[in-house]
Amino acid sequence: MRPILLNGHTRSLTKIKYNREGDLLFSVSKDHTPTVWYSHNGERLGTYDGHNGTCWDIDVNGTTTRVLTGSGDNTCRLWEATTGKELHVFETKSAVRSVAFAFGDKEAIFVTDATMGNKSTIHFIKIAENPEEQQPPYKTITTNGSKFTIARWGYLNKTIVAGHDDGTITIFDSETGEIVRKAKDHTSTIQDLQFSNDLSYFITASKDTNSFIYDYETLKILKKYPTERPVNSAAISPLKEHIILGGGQDAMSVTTTSVTAGKFEVRFFHKIFQEEIGRVKGHFGPINTLAFHPSGKSFASGGEDGYIRIHHLDPDYFTFKYDEEE
Repeated sequence: MRPILLNGHTRSLTKIKYNREGDLLFSVSKDHTPTVWYSHNGERLGTYDGHNGTCWDIDVNGTTTRVLTGSGDNTCRLWEATTGKELHVFETKSAVRSVAFAFGDKEAIFVTDATMGNKSTIHFIKIAENPEEQQPPYKTITTNGSKFTIARWGYLNKTIVAGHDDGTITIFDSETGEIVRKAKDHTSTIQDLQFSNDLSYFITASKDTNSFIYDYETLKILKKYPTERPVNSAAISPLKEHIILGGGQDAMSVTTTSVTAGKFEVRFFHKIFQEEIGRVKGHFGPINTLAFHPSGKSFASGGEDGYIRIHHLDPDYFTFKYDEEE
C-alpha cells in the first residue's frame, strides 16, 4: 500500500474532509490557505485565498457547491467550491474553531472560542441561494461551562452534538437551544467527533488517550479504544467493521511527557471487538486529522509535518477476516 503524498501546505494540518462523492479532498492547516485536491491521484485543484490566520476547520456541502472555513483570524468564510470565489465573510469576536453544514445544505453552524471575555458560542446561519442576500447568524447557543471544541449536526438536523474542552459531550435541541442529553466520560479535550453513516452512533477522539463510540440516542458508551497517547482524530469505516485512530503529543508539550508520547501511527481497531488489528506508519510527528473515503476503500491522514497522505487500501484488506468473524 503505497501512499500518495500531498505536499501543498507549509504548516501542520488541522482538518481534512472528503466531499460526499469522495472525488475531492478538502484540507485546512495552520497556514492560511484552505486547499482542494483530487482524491484518486492527489493532484491539487486549487486554493481558497482570503484568510490571514490559522484555519481550524472546513466543511463542504452535499452538492459540492459551497465550502465553509473557520479561522483564527476571527472569521468564518463561505466559498464557491468550484471557483474558489469568496461569497461571504462572517466576522466574529474570537477564533472560529469548528464549522458544519446541515443536511440539505440550507443551514450551517460555526463555533467561536472563549477568548477576551467572549463566551464560547455556536452560531446558526441560513445559507442564502444568492450570496448577496446572505444574512448574519440568526441564533446562538452559548456555554457558561467548558468551551466548545467541535460541533456537528445530529439526526435530521434536530440536534447539535458538541464536544467540550473538559471532555463533556452535550446534545442540544437545534430549535430551542436547550440541552437534551449530556455525558462526561472523557477527562480531557474532545479533539474530534465523527458520525457513522446512519448517524445512529459517533466516535470521539480525546487528549485523555481514549476514543469512545457513543450511542447517539442515549449517549451511552458502546465501545472503548484505549491508547497510550493523546488521540487527535478518529474515523469510522463505512465499509468494514473498523475504526482508525491517529494522534500523538503536540510539539508544544512533547518535552513534558514520556519519550514515546510523540510517535503515533494510524491505528486500525476492530470496531466490535475493540482490538487493534494493524498500524500504518508514515507521518513524521503527530497525526492531527483522519478521514475515510465514503467508499471505505481508502483513507487520508493529515499530520503535524504538513503532509497529507492518501492510502488506497490493498485488495487483501477487503478479504481479511478477523478470527471471531470466521
